[in-house]
Amino acid sequence: MTESHGQATVETTTLVGTEPVPVEVQVDVAPGLPGFSIVGLGDTAVLEARERVRSAVRSTGFRFPNARVVVNLAPGPLRKHGTGFDLPIALGLLAATAQIPSELWSGRRAVGELSLDGAVRPVPGMLAHALGARRDHLPLLGPLDSAHLAGGLPGLQYRGISSLARILSEESLPAVSSSHGTRFAAPDLADVTGLNTARRALEIAAAGGLNLLFTGPPGSGKTMLARRLGPILPPLEGEERIETALVHSVAGLHEGPALRGQRPFRAPHHSASLAGLVGGGSPPRPGEVSLAHNGVLFLDELPEFAPSALQSLRQPMEDGWITLVRAEGRIRFPARFTLVAAANPCPCGYLGDPVKVCRCTESTVLRYQGRIGGPLMDRIDMAVSVERIDPSALVRGADGESSDRVRERVSDARAHARHAARPLAATLSGGELIAACRFDSQTRQTLTEVGRQHHLSGRAITRLMRVARTIADIEGSSQVGTVHVMEALGFRREDLR
Repeated sequence: MTESHGQATVETTTLVGTEPVPVEVQVDVAPGLPGFSIVGLGDTAVLEARERVRSAVRSTGFRFPNARVVVNLAPGPLRKHGTGFDLPIALGLLAATAQIPSELWSGRRAVGELSLDGAVRPVPGMLAHALGARRDHLPLLGPLDSAHLAGGLPGLQYRGISSLARILSEESLPAVSSSHGTRFAAPDLADVTGLNTARRALEIAAAGGLNLLFTGPPGSGKTMLARRLGPILPPLEGEERIETALVHSVAGLHEGPALRGQRPFRAPHHSASLAGLVGGGSPPRPGEVSLAHNGVLFLDELPEFAPSALQSLRQPMEDGWITLVRAEGRIRFPARFTLVAAANPCPCGYLGDPVKVCRCTESTVLRYQGRIGGPLMDRIDMAVSVERIDPSALVRGADGESSDRVRERVSDARAHARHAARPLAATLSGGELIAACRFDSQTRQTLTEVGRQHHLSGRAITRLMRVARTIADIEGSSQVGTVHVMEALGFRREDLR
């Protein structure tokens, strides 16, 4: 049989953070000593594509050329990562040897990993690749298992194949059911007995996107409360769904829950490393703060986290982004989350407890509380002391409102802010925050006296106004009054400046 020689170019993308960057896979099959080389700054996974593509082509009945094969990934200076280049390399090879018609690869993009038997598998970041194809108005050829993305991205033209052997035949896309209104199993706030102040704080935090700290002795219910913040948040909508699902997709997690509207709840252990918390690796992947984007980041036993890890939260809590600087450039991941943390008041946990005696020295307590750090504490909007629950209340059973009822009020409060053309209170500051509060003279005087009496810093007064603005939103008030300021004052501790 006469060996076919030629060239072909197949479009694909590589990920830089969450951004899909176009790449041309240029394949040249020429006479010469048989060989298969890949150039263009590919990582180890890209270079290993040679063996996967060779085996997949032969296993699916196609002919691997007995010739010199060179694959160039352009542009050359851009580093390429991952196994998603397998499918475009295979398509370029088959096109260059005239084994497939041009309409299968020309004018479309391709992304997918190949098994040795030719099966096409999804790769991390399939949603990002799909968004890039939609942005550039190009059809996307990829794994059949990722065809559900076509249902979540209007305007995306997607063709899914299960195997390289099916490249010449059409495969029907799996049915995509509507995901709106999906209910998710979650702990119910109705299970919480008593703790009315803490329940109120949860509602305010959910309505305003505010950061919250629970302190109290072991077993008082801090973790139980924190895990019920997610269920009282309204579901993700519109671009929020895409943003959240994109981060999870790039991290190699299933994006389905986010596309169906479920807000993420991340609860890393206190042994988490700095890279695990804020992101890192090669190539850089999102950390827990980014995986909690548009959702909740729960840090239990807050003082037990490494101080460097805790202080790394300051930038994303302020900006809503985490910026990683590496030798190959700067990568930015979204990280706008609601922080809810739990901490014991001292190492033994019983400082101020009316039942058990604390045996920690004053210096030990100060050193333990100081592990959190003043700059991080300065970014926590509310701090609530959770007291031990009376046994008689536990025996009577829970008598509080359900998560559904509270979530309705939270949604109404957020709708009230949107109606006033305001973002969530957590993002307000400076003159924008003052204008949103619309203080009358009496409330302004009260706030001034409170600041002087409690020696509040400028940032502490800003936090106080954010909480008060959220309380007013819950009550449907366009103006922040004295009663709102005084309630907000109750959600702070004297040692928080």
